[in-house]
Amino acid sequence: MKLLELTLPTPAENLALDEALLDAAETGELAHEVLRIWEPAGPLVVVGRSSRVGEEVNLEACRAASVPVLRRSSGGAAVVSGPGCLMYSVVLRYEGRQHLRMIDQAHAHVLGIVASALARLVPGIQHRGTSDLAIGNLKFSGNSLRCKREHLLYHGTLLYDFDLTLIDRLLRMPPRMPDYRSGRQHGEFVTNLPVGGAELRQSVAFAFDAKEGLRDWPQEPTQRLVKVRYSQDSWNLLR
Repeated sequence: MKLLELTLPTPAENLALDEALLDAAETGELAHEVLRIWEPAGPLVVVGRSSRVGEEVNLEACRAASVPVLRRSSGGAAVVSGPGCLMYSVVLRYEGRQHLRMIDQAHAHVLGIVASALARLVPGIQHRGTSDLAIGNLKFSGNSLRCKREHLLYHGTLLYDFDLTLIDRLLRMPPRMPDYRSGRQHGEFVTNLPVGGAELRQSVAFAFDAKEGLRDWPQEPTQRLVKVRYSQDSWNLLR
């Protein structure tokens, strides 16, 4: 698996790159599976492909704080990211792993890899709910995926030094909650991993055996997706 440690200048470019990597894998332009690691320079809210923005996001608070709201290509509910929240994205092929075509198995596969690596640093990590990673009953990672014919994109958040108060300020209570949340407010439900950013990056790369850097990433398709989708309110605020 190739490793791409790359944070682009804008939130729109960063979300577009994830989709461009998946598209490139599908067309054969990307010959290898790839792990991408990045970290936003400032706070942002990212909603799921089918999210209703007004139900999940406090838009007034986002506007007041100049926090952009963007929509990703994968499912799931809204998340807040920013400095202290490591983002990872992995593009996997189904060939030889047909079980990944089943959504629950894809979650179990990827989160099992991440949890096993992080367990060396922090005891008690578990896969909770549909696609969370938690320490006990405190969530530190939310994840989602996008499936295509021959590949899938799996990406998620890893909180380690994040301003957790932003979540309560910028998000409403989600319309769907896992049982283990027990109706708790965001501030009572999320936590930071007690590890440093460099150590976390190394552990994630080690988990996926991603060593060799990806030299050629889809730059033009990324910019095209920014132009037609991720910079457009008609996409980001669709619902």
